[in-house]
Amino acid sequence: MSNTAAQRIVVGLSGGVDSSVSAWLLKEQGLDVVGVFMQNWEDDNDDEYCSIKEDSRDAIAVADLVGIDIELVNFAKEYKDRVFAYFLSEYQAGRTPNPDVLCNAEIKFKAFLDYAVSLGAERIATGHYAATDLDAEGRTRLLRGKDESKDQSYFLYRLSQYQVSRAVFPLGEMHKTEVRELAAKIRLPNHAKKDSTGICFIGERPFREFLNRYLPKVPGVMRTPEGRAVGEHMGLMYYTLGQRQGLNIGGPGEPWYVAGKDMDKNELIVVQGHDHPLLLRPELSADQLSWVADEAPKPGRYTAKTRYRQQDADCELLEVKDGVARVRFDVPQWAVTPGQSVVLYDGVACLGGGVIV
Repeated sequence: MSNTAAQRIVVGLSGGVDSSVSAWLLKEQGLDVVGVFMQNWEDDNDDEYCSIKEDSRDAIAVADLVGIDIELVNFAKEYKDRVFAYFLSEYQAGRTPNPDVLCNAEIKFKAFLDYAVSLGAERIATGHYAATDLDAEGRTRLLRGKDESKDQSYFLYRLSQYQVSRAVFPLGEMHKTEVRELAAKIRLPNHAKKDSTGICFIGERPFREFLNRYLPKVPGVMRTPEGRAVGEHMGLMYYTLGQRQGLNIGGPGEPWYVAGKDMDKNELIVVQGHDHPLLLRPELSADQLSWVADEAPKPGRYTAKTRYRQQDADCELLEVKDGVARVRFDVPQWAVTPGQSVVLYDGVACLGGGVIV
């Protein structure tokens, strides 16, 4: 990336160590760096699970140490309209959405990017573990981060060519251990802060209790595929395919797993054994497709992930037709979950993907 000293870049400062080190690295390159702290959640800022105040204090302290200006920007309305409404409707429909994916596409690389452009910036930067380069046609490719255990390209697959061409990922060639070491060396005030987990911009909190604030709880029967009642569920929205914990089904034999949901009857289908046939899928379909190159890849051999923490699985993209992609795996995949995303890769390049139906 060729830069001039005057080139302005806006970095999303979350208060965490990754975005902080990103800001420092960009400043070291002689760029005109501006920090932006995004506040995207307002419903319960004062409860014990919300870290907005602490995070914003950390982001301001980092900006002060790095020597850059910082702005606090509120995207709470955009988040509620574009991300959280979808999140709730998916759970209500019995699916398991991935809010981080939508959050990146709609907030971090849309609302934030638009704001950065209004500040006169050509590009934005984040602390994601991912990278970019140009293909032979001059289009920007989205690449995996060098640190395989931290690679976040899966969460970025919905970025368009416009978005990814304006994104800079300063940590793409670094390992997390190097980032931590550098943060301590340059004495960032948050160098030892633990990584955030939980719902994007909402944070860690008791999930059932949180969801119950927004959606009515409708308990029902847990049944085997043969129709035998074996327990009661708290509400279908609280369960995801492959789930083992929290079923509270006693008796002998192998552990129980969630294998399906009957939305019409409000019944949770459960099976015994990790490798039960109902938990294995050789093929899937996905809609809500999004491709980094702004066009679908040709049918053929690729690898794919159906969840973030999964090893790549060899597969064949059979077809992309009428907004639906069909993918067949060499080895049947475990607990393929509607609402989650299937993401295709060609080597180190993340091609895009869609939402599993």
